[in-house]
Amino acid sequence: MTRSLILAMALVVAPGSLVFAQDMRAAQTEKAAPLTTAEGTVKVDGGKTWFVADADQKPWEVINPEALKGHEGHHVQVSAHLYSDKNAIHVMSVKMLK
Repeated sequence: MTRSLILAMALVVAPGSLVFAQDMRAAQTEKAAPLTTAEGTVKVDGGKTWFVADADQKPWEVINPEALKGHEGHHVQVSAHLYSDKNAIHVMSVKMLK
């Protein structure tokens, strides 16, 4: 009887822990984006906020546009996580430049 109960519990718990492990792996992959500092201009086009880097004029879609609210059209320096595969950035901090 106890053996059956232990087996039943193992069958219930094991799949949940596998899903949890997969979720943790996915979260670690997303967190692996490098933190970079870049200078550029904040643009708004089509309802989306973009950061256009000075170095190569490449536009990056801003994942969290509220971080750049009020900086539209300004030259700024951002510290951001870059997601090259999505052509997007997550801004961690912003500093106005002259």
